[in-house]
Amino acid sequence: MAHEARIAVVGSNMVDLISYIHRMPGEGETVEAPDFRMGCGGKGANQAVAAARLGSEVVMVTRVGDDVFAETTLKNFEENRIGTEHVLRTRASSGVAPIFVDPESRNSILIIKGANALLTPQDVEDARDAIARCELIVLQLEIPFETVAAAMALGAELGIPVLLNPAPASPDLDLSRITGVEFLVPNESELELLTGMPVDGIEDIQRAAEVLLAAGIRNVIVTLGARGALWIHEGGRELIDAPAVQAVDTTGAGDAFIGCFATQWVRTRDVAGAIRAGTAYAADSVTRQGTQSSYAWA
Repeated sequence: MAHEARIAVVGSNMVDLISYIHRMPGEGETVEAPDFRMGCGGKGANQAVAAARLGSEVVMVTRVGDDVFAETTLKNFEENRIGTEHVLRTRASSGVAPIFVDPESRNSILIIKGANALLTPQDVEDARDAIARCELIVLQLEIPFETVAAAMALGAELGIPVLLNPAPASPDLDLSRITGVEFLVPNESELELLTGMPVDGIEDIQRAAEVLLAAGIRNVIVTLGARGALWIHEGGRELIDAPAVQAVDTTGAGDAFIGCFATQWVRTRDVAGAIRAGTAYAADSVTRQGTQSSYAWA
């Protein structure tokens, strides 16, 4: 039987404000939308919830505000069996994410970081003992980069591998500052932004990913939506297909992939097998509406 995975997630939380729309309004226009839902999100929290629902013991390091959204987030962590010892209250607004989903299940997202922008390197240091008991550190870029860098440095000091999801991506990210990351998991658009290279096909994607390998990253896993994921590493490349499904809402699918991949990799150390599990879990999630609400329990 696989051992319980212990994962630290240092990252963001948001409250998702999801509008299902026929189309986006033009300037000055009011358009009726058929449905609205509110849920818990944020890349860090999404990845933590996916991992926890699949049986991981998750240490979550994040900040919430001093508003009603904070209570929603704290309750959500508890319901998903994620400890809140390092979920810190802040005199600020909580992070929120207005999301717009069209009839083809494509989404457009705004993020207001709120308290997430106040997560500090000291917060990471204060969680050192809890992080030290983990086998993987999972990071994203919805918190200050200096805090991400502090978590990477702590991972290097403690000998804990790091997975970085470079989202939201920025062309200004200094690749030398993420050298040593065990797994970098961008989607196609994030890969294009990071490298400034085209990603029009698998060969283009591989060439762009090889730039990241040259920067010192050991494994680049590019998520390709319905086409699965491409794993590029020193020994070559492997394209892993995703199951074919009828998509309803793709919001949070990449985070579902990462939470599942992290859990399976910690349990097995089998990268290809973890990618297969992640693509299946993400494919299942897009058959239901919502973000975390679409994530299956084990």
